[in-house]
Amino acid sequence: MSHAKKLKRLKDLEDAAILGGGIDKIQKQHMKNKFTARERINILIDDGSFVELDKFVINIPEGGGAEAKVILGDGVVTGYGKVEGRTVFVFAHDFTAFGGSLSETMSKKICKVMDLAIKVGAPIIALNDSGGARIQEGVESLAAYSKIFYRNTMASGVVPQISAILGPSAGGSVYSPAMNDFTIMVDGISHMFITGPDVVKSVVGQDVDFEELGGAMVHSENSGVSHFVTGSEQECMTLIKNLLSYIPQNNSEDPPIIETVDTPDRYDKEIVDIMPEESDKPYDMREIIRKIVDSEEFLEIHALWAPNIIIGFARLDGHSLGVVANQPSYMSGVLDCDASNKAARFVRFCDAFNIQIATFVDVPGYLPGTDQEHQGIIRHGCKLLYAYCESVVPKVTLITRKAYGGAYCAMGSKYSKADINLAWPSAEIAVMGPEAAINVIFRKEIAASKEPDQLKNKLLEDYREKFANPYKAAEKGIIDAVIDPAETRIKIIQAFAMLKDKREIRQPKKHGNIQL
Repeated sequence: MSHAKKLKRLKDLEDAAILGGGIDKIQKQHMKNKFTARERINILIDDGSFVELDKFVINIPEGGGAEAKVILGDGVVTGYGKVEGRTVFVFAHDFTAFGGSLSETMSKKICKVMDLAIKVGAPIIALNDSGGARIQEGVESLAAYSKIFYRNTMASGVVPQISAILGPSAGGSVYSPAMNDFTIMVDGISHMFITGPDVVKSVVGQDVDFEELGGAMVHSENSGVSHFVTGSEQECMTLIKNLLSYIPQNNSEDPPIIETVDTPDRYDKEIVDIMPEESDKPYDMREIIRKIVDSEEFLEIHALWAPNIIIGFARLDGHSLGVVANQPSYMSGVLDCDASNKAARFVRFCDAFNIQIATFVDVPGYLPGTDQEHQGIIRHGCKLLYAYCESVVPKVTLITRKAYGGAYCAMGSKYSKADINLAWPSAEIAVMGPEAAINVIFRKEIAASKEPDQLKNKLLEDYREKFANPYKAAEKGIIDAVIDPAETRIKIIQAFAMLKDKREIRQPKKHGNIQL
C-alpha cells in the first residue's frame, strides 16, 4: 500500500471517529440544545491544545463479528489539554454512540486518562452524558464502573476532580460524579438518578418526571448532590475554568497566585454598618465577605443547599482562600445536619489541596428539636468539628457577633486548631444566649421572685455585661485580638502572611475514622 493510501486510510478513520454515532445522532443532540462530546471539549480546552487518546478504540459485543455494530471511540472521547495554560485530563461521554452507555472498553479508556492524571498530577474533568450501564454487557459493565470508582477514590485528595452533568446521568453513572470534588448541573438538560421514572413507577408506584426526580434544581436545593447549577453549557464551561483558577494542580502544589489591583492595606469604615447593632437582627454575611476579599469577588459553592452556612472561594492579596461562614439571614445562621455536612467536606477539600481557610462566625448554636436529633445532628454535627481539628492548612477565624455553645467550638475555634482567632467588639462568646442562660442558671430565683420580670432584666443586663463581648475570651487568650472592623481585611491578610510557611506534623496513621 502506498504512503498516500495509508494517509487516506488514517484520514478516513479520523473522520469516522469524529462523527461518533453519525450525522443523524449529532443532529438529535443539537435539537435537544446539547453539544456533542467534542464540541464540549473544544469550548473547555484552550484552542489547539487537546490531544485525543484511543480515538480508534472499538468494542465488539460478545457474539458479534464483522456484522456487529461498532463505533470508533465507543461512546467516550478521552485525552488531555490545557485550561488557561494548565494541563487537565478530560473524558466526555458521547451520547450519539450507544447513548453514552458504559462498556468495558469505555471504562478502559476512562481509566487510562485517570491513571495518567494521577501520575502527572493534573485535574480530571468529566463531562457526563450517559444513560448508564450498557445493559447488553451485563456484569462486565458493572465491573467497568467499579474500576472507575476505584480510581475516583485513589485520585481523591491527590488531584482535583470536577464533573459536569450535561444530559442524563443514570444508574451507575451517578456515583463517579458524586465521588468527585465538585459537580455542576445545567438547568433543563441535566438529570441524575439511581433509577429512572419508569422504574420508580413500577417499583413504588410513584408518578414522577425527569425534572422532579433528578433535575438540576432538585439536586442543587434538596439533595446537595450538585454544587453549582448553570443556565447553559457555555456557562458551565466558564464556571469550570473559574473554579480551576482557585485550585492547585495536585496536593503537592500550592494554588495559583493571581495579581490583584486590590491593596492589602485597604481600610473600610463602612463594613461595620452591614451588621445591625441589635444582636437579634439578620444581615447578609456575604456582604461582609465581599468587603474583605480581593475586588469583592466570591465564588459561592452550594449556594442553594443548606443556605444557613456559606462556603466558597475568594482571594486575599492574590492568594486563594476557602471561606466558611454562618449566614445570619437564613435560620439565624444556626448549624444543622446539612450545614455541617456541607462545610465539613469543603474544609477537608481545602486542607487536601493546601488552600488556606477563613472562617466568619455568627452562630447561635446547633438547631434544636426532635427532627434534628432524629436525623442525627450529633453524628452530622461532629463532622465539622472533625474537619477543622484534622486540617493543617493556615486557618484564621473572625467572630463578628454570636458564638454560642458547641457551634462556637465547631466553627474554627482556637482549640479546634484555628491558628489565629480574631473578634469584632460586637462578638458574644458564651455557652448559650442570655435568655436561655439565665433561665437555666437562675430558674429557682426567678420562680421565687415577687417581681420575676424585673429580676430577669437585671440578670440579663449582668449576663450581657459579662459575656456579650469578646473581652473575657481575650483575657484567657482564646481570642488573639479584638479588632476594629474597618481593619478586618488588613488583619486577616497579615495573619495569613505570617502563616504562609506553617508546618504542622501529625501522628502517622492510615486515616482517621470520621463520622459518615
